[in-house]
Amino acid sequence: MRRIIDVTPASHATSPLDATDDNDGAAVAAHRNAPQPDPACLYGLIGDVARAGSDGTETNAYAIAANFMAYLSCAVGRGVYLPIGNTRHHARLFCLHIGRSGRGRKGDAVSLVLRIDQVLRAMDEAFAPQIHRGGLSTREGLAALIHDGYRQGRQNVLAIEDKRLWVVESEFANVLHQGRRDGNTLSAALRDCWDGVDLKPATKSNRLYASDPHVCLSGAISPGELTGLMSARELTNGFANRFLIIWAERTRMLPFPKETPQVVVEQLARRTLEVLAFVRADRHDERDHLRMELSPQAQWRYAQLYRGELNGDLGDGVIGALLERRAPMLLRLAMLMALTDSQTRIDAQHIDAAMAWIRHATASVRFVFVSAAEEVRLAQVLELSNRVLAFLRERGQATRSQISAECFKGKVPKARLDASLEHLLASTPPKITVQWGERADGAPGAPLRVYRLTAG
Repeated sequence: MRRIIDVTPASHATSPLDATDDNDGAAVAAHRNAPQPDPACLYGLIGDVARAGSDGTETNAYAIAANFMAYLSCAVGRGVYLPIGNTRHHARLFCLHIGRSGRGRKGDAVSLVLRIDQVLRAMDEAFAPQIHRGGLSTREGLAALIHDGYRQGRQNVLAIEDKRLWVVESEFANVLHQGRRDGNTLSAALRDCWDGVDLKPATKSNRLYASDPHVCLSGAISPGELTGLMSARELTNGFANRFLIIWAERTRMLPFPKETPQVVVEQLARRTLEVLAFVRADRHDERDHLRMELSPQAQWRYAQLYRGELNGDLGDGVIGALLERRAPMLLRLAMLMALTDSQTRIDAQHIDAAMAWIRHATASVRFVFVSAAEEVRLAQVLELSNRVLAFLRERGQATRSQISAECFKGKVPKARLDASLEHLLASTPPKITVQWGERADGAPGAPLRVYRLTAG
C-alpha cells in the first residue's frame, strides 16, 4: 500500500494572525494582504443592509452582510426549496466571522440585524424567527429549542410549531470547547441541522425530538481561537465545511461611530418583510411549497463554475476539506439573492453574487489556516503538479526517474517531486495512477514505478 505524503502544513494549531505582540508572527502576517471581498457580494437588500450598518461606523460591511444573510436564510424557512437531483436544498446558512480581538468588531456586526428583527416583530411577529443567544452546549439543549413536544411528569408539553431558529454565537469558541468534551454530540447535531435532518435523541434516556429543523447560525471567533480549538476531526469530518467562513475587520477608526437612523432601520425591516411575505414564511407548518429553479443562463454559469473553480485544485488537504461544500453553499446563497428580488427564478447575476462570497470564503480560509511561507510552498507543489500533468499528456506514461530527468532536467529536489506526485495521486478524483513493474533488464532493485494519467 502506498503512503500518501500530505502536502498540508504539519500543524494548524496556531495562527500568525493573532501574534500582534510577536515580531516574527507580525512579520509573517505582513507578507500578505488580508482578503478583500468583491463588492459584488453586496447584492440588493443584503448590500443595502450592509452599507447602512457600516456608514459612519467601524463595522465591516461584509460582516454585517454575512450576519444578515444568516438571519434572512433562517427567516425564509424551509417552505422554499431548490431541487438538484434528488436533493431539495433549503436556504440555510451557517456563517462564521473571523477577526482579531478588538479589530473584528464582531459584536457590532450583528447589532443592526437585531434592530431590523425588532422592528419586523413589531410589524408582524409571525414572520420573525426564534433567536437564541445564550450559547449552545448539547444536542439535547438544541433540540429543546425546537422540540416536537414531550411529556414532563403528568404534563404534556406542546410542540414548537415554528422550527426556524437563528443561533447567534458571539463566542463561537464555546461551541468548539463543547465539541471536545467526551460524549458531547453538539457538532454532530449542528451538521444535521445544516442538512435539515431530524434531531433524534442521542441516548435512550432522552426522548426529545425535533423534526424538520431550520436552524441557521452566526458565529464569531478570533483566528487564534479557531486554529487552536478546532480539532483535526472537525476540520475533516464535515463540521467546519458547513460554514461560510469569512475574514472581516474594521476598515477605519472612528472614536464616535454613528447610530443607523431609525427610519432607515424601519425601511430595511419593511423590505425584509416583503421578502418573507413573498415566501409565505408565516405559514410555519408548510414544507417545500415554493419551488425555485435556475434560468438557462444560470444553469450554464453554474455548470461552468462547477466543472472549474468550485472543484478546482486547492493544493492542500485541510484547505480542500474546509471548502468541500462550495457548490451547495453557492446554490444556497444564490437562492437567497434571488429571493431578495422576490422571484423564484435564480438568474446569472444571483450566481455571480453568490460566487463572490465563495471566493471571499476561499481566500479567508487560506489566509487563516495557511501561513505566508506555506502558501509559497503550496504554490510550488501546484506548479510542479501541472508540469507533470502536461508531461504525461505528451508522453503517455513515465517512470519517476524519467519525470525527474526529462520533465525537470534533474533540477527539482526529490522531496518536492514526491510531494507533487503524491498530490496528484491523492486528488479527488485522482489525476494520475501509479503501477509497479519489473525492471526491463531484470536487474535487481526496487520495482519500477510507472505513472499514467487517470482514464477519463
